[in-house]
Amino acid sequence: MKQTVKWLAAALIALGLNQAVWADNMPDFQKTLQAAKQGNVDAQYNLGVMYAIGQDVPQDDAQAVQWYRKAAEQGDAQAQVNLGLMYEQGQGVRQDYAEAFRWYRKAAEQGLVQAQYNLGDMYNLGRGVRQDYAEAFRWYRKAAEQGLVQAQTNLGNGYAQGQGVRQDYAQAVQWYRKAAEQGYAGAQVNLGLMYEQGQGVRQDYAQAVQWYRRAAEQGNADAQVNLGLMYANGQGVRQDDAQAVQWYRQTAEQGDAQAQVLLGIAYESGRGVRQDLALAQEWYGKACDNGDQIGCNNYLRLKLGY
Repeated sequence: MKQTVKWLAAALIALGLNQAVWADNMPDFQKTLQAAKQGNVDAQYNLGVMYAIGQDVPQDDAQAVQWYRKAAEQGDAQAQVNLGLMYEQGQGVRQDYAEAFRWYRKAAEQGLVQAQYNLGDMYNLGRGVRQDYAEAFRWYRKAAEQGLVQAQTNLGNGYAQGQGVRQDYAQAVQWYRKAAEQGYAGAQVNLGLMYEQGQGVRQDYAQAVQWYRRAAEQGNADAQVNLGLMYANGQGVRQDDAQAVQWYRQTAEQGDAQAQVLLGIAYESGRGVRQDLALAQEWYGKACDNGDQIGCNNYLRLKLGY
């Protein structure tokens, strides 16, 4: 029931204001507008951000695109990545993955870490460009080497799955650890899985529990389920069905189908909680509603009384 987290595909946008040319540090809209009209690239970028987030002006994605474009055409990397994101998401402009890809590449080639990560996503997902895992891996590496935890995790996933690179569990562990030690939950759960399965590192259930717990305490659903299973099986921790149920419940209440099935099993069997077939059926039903076939089968079985 456990598997590594999928390649991350959340695009990043840099919305922090660039330092503008005037003396004070808080850009004023009228001053920004005046400087932007005079061609000041920082002011053009800042004006785009102001319109994008509605700072001192009504929020307007189309105006944000207009000003990002002016700054982007002058070579501003932050404007280029934000313009790319507007095209990718179809905000203020018709959605166009090819244009998103083009602007991400311009910024990525200037070394901007967010753009390198986003460009990796475009190659990974085949958006605006032919899908190419090797190119995705190459751009994720560039971002990972600059310390971006999401990219480090994706690099670990590439090594673990042999996607875009020759499979190498030891390298996967190395990159997961870099991100995990920075507190990134997605990497922590994957590092825990490597310890649990003994891939790229000597099998160590206690270490697996440690990393699952760190991620679980941040609300990571995969980690909460995995930690619950470790308690249920007594691996790396004293066997404790009640603790297992506690972790299943946290995830189940977030709508996770796997946890809902496990919680249903706990109520049906009376492990870690007082036996309650009605609640078991309820949780199986929730899992079924979320598309889990095991949940559907168990719900129907209890409904029919066998």
